[in-house]
Formats: sequence, C-alpha cells, structure tokens
Amino acid sequence: MLSLRRIKNFLSGTRFDASTPPPYLLHIRSSKWFILTTICTAVFTDIFLYGIIVPVIPFALSSRAGVPEADVQRWVSVLLAVYGAALLVGSPLSGWYADRSSSRRLPLLFGLLALAGSTVMLCLVRTVGLLVVARLLQGLAAAIVYTVGTALLVDTVGQEQIGQTLGYVSLSISMGILVAPLLGGVVYDRAGYYAVYYMAFGLIVLDIFLRLALIEKKIAAQWDVDGPAESDAISGLGDTNAEDEKKAEADSDQSPDPAAGRQSSGPTVSSDFKPRIPPVVTLLGSRRLLTALWGCIVQGSLMTAFDSVIPLFVQRIFHWNSVGAGLVFLAVMLPGFVAPAVGWVSDRYGPRWLCVGGFIFAIPFWVLLRFVDHDSIGQKVLFCALLALIGVSLAFVLTPLMADITYVVEAKEKERPGRYGKTGAYAQAYGLFIAAFAAGTLIGPIWSGLVEDAAGWGTMAWSLGLFSLAGAIPCLLWTGGYIGDRNAKTAEERAVGKSTLAHTEKEGDNV
Repeated sequence: MLSLRRIKNFLSGTRFDASTPPPYLLHIRSSKWFILTTICTAVFTDIFLYGIIVPVIPFALSSRAGVPEADVQRWVSVLLAVYGAALLVGSPLSGWYADRSSSRRLPLLFGLLALAGSTVMLCLVRTVGLLVVARLLQGLAAAIVYTVGTALLVDTVGQEQIGQTLGYVSLSISMGILVAPLLGGVVYDRAGYYAVYYMAFGLIVLDIFLRLALIEKKIAAQWDVDGPAESDAISGLGDTNAEDEKKAEADSDQSPDPAAGRQSSGPTVSSDFKPRIPPVVTLLGSRRLLTALWGCIVQGSLMTAFDSVIPLFVQRIFHWNSVGAGLVFLAVMLPGFVAPAVGWVSDRYGPRWLCVGGFIFAIPFWVLLRFVDHDSIGQKVLFCALLALIGVSLAFVLTPLMADITYVVEAKEKERPGRYGKTGAYAQAYGLFIAAFAAGTLIGPIWSGLVEDAAGWGTMAWSLGLFSLAGAIPCLLWTGGYIGDRNAKTAEERAVGKSTLAHTEKEGDNV
C-alpha cells in the first residue's frame, strides 16, 4: 500500500502529510525557466518526430512498404493528414481531462508513452496500414503535449508574459520543423533508414528525463515554494444561468472590457463552483476566439501544405534527392526564429496587425511560386527566396493568435469571476487551439497534394494565396477584440485603466 502511495505521489505530486519532505531540487524543478525548457523540449520532440519522415517517407514507402511509384504522392498526403486528424480529435479531449486533473504532469507522461510507442512502430513496420496506426498514435501524443504543455505555461508565467513565452514554444515548433526534415534527409542518405530513428530515440530519452523531473508551481506550493500557485488564485464569484452566459459572450466579443460582465447580480459561491454550461461551449460562443481558431486553421494549412509536395516537386524539377528535399525546408523555417520577438511585440501592442500583416504579406509570394517550373540556378534561387518570404510572413501569425486565446479566457474570467470553476479553462481553450491547428495540418497536405496532382503546381500555389487572404479578413475584424472598439491588449489592462479613471474622477468630485 505504501509503495502504491509513493507511486501516486511521484506521478501526481500530491503531498502525503505535513511530514513529507520536499522533492530534491524543488526550487529548480519548479522554476519558470525549467518548466519552459521542459515544455519546449517536449514540443520540439513531437514536431521532430512528425517532420523527420517528411523527406524520408516518399522513398521508404517504395523501398520498405512496396507502394508503387504512382501511389506515393497519395500515401504521403494520407500519412501527413492522419497525424492532423489524431491531433484534431485528441486535443479537445486532452484539454478537458487536463482541466479536471490534479496534475498537468500526469497527462504529459501519458503522452510520452504514446510518443515512444508510435516511434517504435514507425521504425519497425513494413506495411502502410501499420504506418497509419503509428501516425495516429503520434498525433495523439502531440495533442497531449501541446494542449497540456501550453496550459501549464499559462499556469506558470501568467498572462502578462504569455505572448513572449508562447513565442519560445512557437520557436521550438519552428526549430523542430526546420531540423527534422534537414537531419532526416541527410542521415537517411548517408547512414540509412534505422539511423534516422536512432536520433529520435535519443531525443525521447532526454524528453523522458525532463518530464519526470518537472514539478508544477501548484505542486511546489505545497511546500510554500514561491507562494501559492497561480491556478489556485481564481475566486469563484457570480453564479450564472444559461441566459446570463449567452449575454456575457456577446459582451465579451464586442469589447474586451470586463466591467460590463461584473454588473450582473448573483450570490457569492465557493471556489468549487461548477459552471452550468461547459467551458468549451462558452468559449466556442466567442467570435473573437473563433477568429483565432480560424486563423490557426489557415496558418497550419499554409505551413504544412509544403510537406506533401516539396520533396516530390524538387525531385521532379531539380532532380534533388532526400538531402536536397530536407535542406530546402531551411528557407521556409528559418524565419520562425523571430517568434519570441513577435510575441514580445504582441504583448505590448496587441495581436491584430501582426496577424493581418503576416497573412497579407504572404499572398503575392504564394502566387509567384507558379513561375518556378524548370531546372536552372535562377529558378532554384527564386524558389528558395519565395519560400523564405512566405516563412517570414507566417512567422508573424501563430504566436499572436495563441496569445489572443489567453486574452479571451482571461477577459471572460474577469467579467464573471468563477465562471470556469477553480481549475479554469486554459487547457480546454488551448485544446481548441491545437484542434484548429490540427485541422490545418489535415487540410494543408491534402489540399496541396490533391490540387498539385490534379491541376498542377501553379494552381496549387495561387489557391493557397487566396486561402491566406481568407485568414486575413476575419483577423482584421475580430483579433484583439472587435475592430470597432478600442483594441486593448488584455482585459486586465482595461479594468485597471477604468478603475484608475473612476478613482481620479471621484477625487475630482470631492475637490
């Protein structure tokens, strides 16, 4: 019985009693930088294992699974889309579970098991059917990491620094997408198929160590480390009914101002208050949140559209092998390193114009890709330059959209405190975000692969340019709040500003 309690204590972090000593190196293992490092490593690992097969799988499908050359393009798109489908289904479920779990760390460990199992399967199987199953497991593991990890970061750093913090997460995603195809192509060409997975297993070992070492802030607070956890600071005030909830959603979309939501009357309730409407339903009623989700779908589609077409395109046009197919991804992914700076700007000036500018700026470069159609030095330079400019454009989109999701949840909580109960709704909100991004990873490879196969490279390019425009218009109207209202970065700043103004006016009246 004691051993079972110790295992439970290790997995959840729950303290036995007052005599239980603090974990070894508690201050370091629960620090912001260590938690950020762990989550960024976990995200990088998942993305690395997603992208490592991009330049390899077209060749492996033929040599290992016996797929005819004529069917390779279709199966490449299917394997990439299956990952997105698993993300799409798994993310909301992961968010729902994480917001009800006593620990964010436990679901992160579950995700690690799924990740290890899927990697072993991808390495060993020789049939298309089992490859599909392995990609499903990989997508489910990524859903847990992205959803729970992002919610854990919000718990740790709070709202004020979330844009810059998520910039580092976005940078980890960009690094994974950048390094994985590059190393996958080079190692596959030089050392063979199994050597590619030796890199993956080494990264998983590092990931295991960090996830086991991580201790959440709220768990560390049991030993009074750094004060009480942020997630326990939410007070549960304001019981509501369904009509009140619907009215609050409309108020929240029209303006980030929390003052209006606080005018409704209701008895004070305990911090164990459970909302009558599930948080995920309330969140989906927000036009501002739906806009962020739509932007993530478009951005995810545009980023992953290249995955199913570039390896075969450069092989056909430029006669490059898997090494060239991996190296060319450098052009589109290197600009992702500006993500922390983009998050810093978003924290200070709001997310709207960063998102809109990124989508609009990318359109002409998508259209110009149609002119890459033969093998020459000039064509190769043009191709890499256009990919780099598209990468720069899309680097300005994802981080501000992720931050705006945090702002929406914070605004709704402030306009009616306690509406999401003691555990909050960050994991569910980011579950929706990951589901949206997963929908993009599902749409992008299928769109680019099918359109390129049916109508050619040029048609695929300009059609994705139009899709970029479809992302810009809603973001112009709703990102950061409705464009007709004052665009406050966060609900808290509006609340503080109004409180200060009211206090000043009162003092003036007294004088």
